[in-house]
Amino acid sequence: MQKPINIPVVPAPTEQVAASNCDGNELVALMVLGDSMEPEFIEGEVLVIEMNGVVGEGAFVVAETAEEGFIFRQLIRDEQDGWQLHALNAAYPDIALSGLKSIKGVVTQKKKPGRRKAMKYYGTGV
Repeated sequence: MQKPINIPVVPAPTEQVAASNCDGNELVALMVLGDSMEPEFIEGEVLVIEMNGVVGEGAFVVAETAEEGFIFRQLIRDEQDGWQLHALNAAYPDIALSGLKSIKGVVTQKKKPGRRKAMKYYGTGV
């Protein structure tokens, strides 16, 4: 039996860090919360996000909006309205974007916790 590993938990900084050693192309993992992206993404699934990844129409993205803060949606382009953040669940409205600068990352894969083989990969511009 292995000994448990103590991992320290520290609070996130409350002020923005001015300088960073990261180049902005790192990967992060986020958990799906809510039902706005069902049926493709179910609450509790873990997403791998490529920060500052290549964005294309149809990609699943994490964006920052003034109204919602950070939000997970599919990026679509409407001929009339331009770029939109689209929820797969029809109960949620699309959110108009003025440009792609608010896109912070692109989903590259998802995984169901506790199930090793339950993984799905996503390309950019699906």
